[in-house]
Amino acid sequence: MKYFELDKEEKELLEEVERGEWKSVKNLAKEKRRLMQIAKNTLNKTRNINIRLSERTLYKLKAKALQEGIPYQTLASSILHKATQE
Repeated sequence: MKYFELDKEEKELLEEVERGEWKSVKNLAKEKRRLMQIAKNTLNKTRNINIRLSERTLYKLKAKALQEGIPYQTLASSILHKATQE
């Protein structure tokens, strides 16, 4: 079993639960599905960003994308996605 160090806020929340201050929602399974769908929809949104690159970097990115047979913006997005995965 893993043990984790709780921060102050987490300790306060745990104490509230232990004192019975939290109440379960009606139709818990349905509510969980609803909230999971909301979270999924929020996380799947794409956003436009502006990023400054040197011309040399942009040319290299476009050349690599051409080799891969994909649009350079798709390649850039893929690279950023991979770099931010845990």
